[in-house]
Amino acid sequence: MFFNKGALQFLLLTGILSCLPVFADEAPTPQQALQNFGINAEQITDLERGEIIAYEIPETSQKELAIGVAMILPVALPQIINYIKQGMLTATESGIIASAPLTDKSDITSFKKFAFTNKHLDEAKAFLNAEPGDKFNLSQPELDRLKSLQPSLTRANNKTLLKKASQNYRELLLQRWQAYRKSGLSGIAVYSRENGTDDPAEELRKNAINSKVLTRYFPELQQVWKNYPGVLPPNSTEQFLWMNSSVEGRPTAILTHRIMVSSESGGILLSRQFYVGHSYDSSQVAAGGLPYKEGTLVFYSSRSATGQVAGIGSSLKRLIGREQMKQEMINRLQRLNKDLKRKSVLTSSNN
Repeated sequence: MFFNKGALQFLLLTGILSCLPVFADEAPTPQQALQNFGINAEQITDLERGEIIAYEIPETSQKELAIGVAMILPVALPQIINYIKQGMLTATESGIIASAPLTDKSDITSFKKFAFTNKHLDEAKAFLNAEPGDKFNLSQPELDRLKSLQPSLTRANNKTLLKKASQNYRELLLQRWQAYRKSGLSGIAVYSRENGTDDPAEELRKNAINSKVLTRYFPELQQVWKNYPGVLPPNSTEQFLWMNSSVEGRPTAILTHRIMVSSESGGILLSRQFYVGHSYDSSQVAAGGLPYKEGTLVFYSSRSATGQVAGIGSSLKRLIGREQMKQEMINRLQRLNKDLKRKSVLTSSNN
């Protein structure tokens, strides 16, 4: 399949709903936000009836999938944030194998939970013998480093192969994270393919430039996002984390950077996956929440780059992929709404 459902679910879960925002000083009014996203009067009526609506996001290449979704939830924004902070969204997701935050003190041991197990022996062997292509997202120097190990692994047993594969993947993740912390997008190494390279940094740079929300309401944040590292805007925080998940039945590690801008009037959170082990190249999310009448207007847009929707039949592939993406996002919001309502009922009964 050109855009596997498992990869899609993981992308949406870790890149979007796990990072709904808190508040921002420069937040637009709900009416301004709806107008800016091209949401018409009929759709606003649907929103106020509790329906989830989708809005178009201009795509910048044949490799990109982009979509926006919005919903008005009948709860105050702090309740949504609290729900997410408790980890409720990921509690039932069996695809996530391990995850952990990264800090200034992080080193190779921070990735110790990333490991190829016996059931991933074929994956570990494929990694150690990786070549330019789309099975793994690796740079040429990373491939060369793996190739240099092959003579010493000729007669290695399975236990040794698993250990070597895990160790080298951890080293790769540490180096990728350190390079991004030092140089931002400029520090992201390209992926080596059979007939050239894919550049996730360029895709992420385009995403930052083409974000209507950032351009119109958060230009200072946009500059930081494009030119990271730099001085963060006032009332902002940032977070780094890594995750290991089963995507398309394969373990993969993902490195994520998030920046939140907050105050009492609304908020925005930016999240970019600047390294992905396989299946897609990168992703970026801009998520927002604003008080709306008696509830909260939640909106977010997602952009992801994947070669699986490029080439012959690209338009049809992207149409289908975008529809899959939209439906999965809708499912997530429906579950969020359902869980919040259930929690509200339980709270009321306990009182």
